[in-house]
Amino acid sequence: MKAIWNGQVIAESNDTVVVEGNHYFPAESVKREFLRDSSTRTTCPWKGVASYYHLEVDGQTNPDAAWYYPEPKEAAKQIVGRIAFWKGVSVIE
Repeated sequence: MKAIWNGQVIAESNDTVVVEGNHYFPAESVKREFLRDSSTRTTCPWKGVASYYHLEVDGQTNPDAAWYYPEPKEAAKQIVGRIAFWKGVSVIE
């Protein structure tokens, strides 16, 4: 699977975990040079507290377009150490 935004491959892995239709990529498969920390946090009742990254590619920013669960609840333990994408990021095979 590949995550692509603004013409750049942001992440690429054959080992994604799909939860609620979203592909969670291993953190080590994500190109960190495109990630910027965000202060945004949201809470999912069964996954826990999500943290976000802004994507920055060629001077353009896609706010909060990537998220992860630093300490997911037991029901979502399969996504620990993984990052998912939305907000116009294409995830394709």
